[in-house]
Amino acid sequence: MSDEFTAPGLELFHLPPLFPDGPAWLTKPVLIAILSALLITAFFWSAFASPKLVPRGMQNLGELGYTFVRDQIGKPFLGRHTDRWMGLLLTVFFTALVWNVMGVVPLIQYPIAANIAFPMVLALTVYILKIHQGVKHHGWSRFLGGLLFPEGLPKWALGIYVPLVFAEYFLNSLFTHFVRLFANMFAGHLILAFFSSVGFWFLFEHLTPLGSIVGIVGVVMTVLMTGFELFIMFLQAFLFTLLAAMFIGDAIEGTH
Repeated sequence: MSDEFTAPGLELFHLPPLFPDGPAWLTKPVLIAILSALLITAFFWSAFASPKLVPRGMQNLGELGYTFVRDQIGKPFLGRHTDRWMGLLLTVFFTALVWNVMGVVPLIQYPIAANIAFPMVLALTVYILKIHQGVKHHGWSRFLGGLLFPEGLPKWALGIYVPLVFAEYFLNSLFTHFVRLFANMFAGHLILAFFSSVGFWFLFEHLTPLGSIVGIVGVVMTVLMTGFELFIMFLQAFLFTLLAAMFIGDAIEGTH
């Protein structure tokens, strides 16, 4: 037993393959991601496989989730195109939400989005769709022309405007889209791990009269931070999907 408390660090995110002789890619985050996909599929299948005129049980929850995503995320940015994109928006929202919530599920306790590769894949999917929809609805010339060379902009300003807008639209928007989700889940997981480690170490591994007070504080903070983290998990899933709707809506309508 160690006589000195050591705070958890980046080793929380360095997870080896599940099996010693198995494939290197088959790690705990991959397994949780597969489980998350199965849970989401099972949820919507049970909710809408045999819908009733008067919804009950899982259908109630499914319709509540659908209505929330449609009215609070889709319509403000996609307008009349909302219904066409609801499949994507529902998938993105519930995928990000379940990935995040896995961080507080007992025995799992790992938010998938804390691994940067996972939110990056979601963001890249939205990014590709954004470019595709912009070109599809406006053509390359109008799409890039309206974006980089707006009417009324003085020619002397193009040297500043064009690289800034290009970087924002094609580089920074992608980067900030997935980093926001990743950074919040990464930091939240570290904070929860820290306070739970404090509680366990001072109350079980190195129990002393003074240390027990610190341990109790650690337990209380773990409970409080878990509640706060649940709010952040929902909020980040909401914002990630909101940005996806905004990017696609801008590409379809935009100012091209």
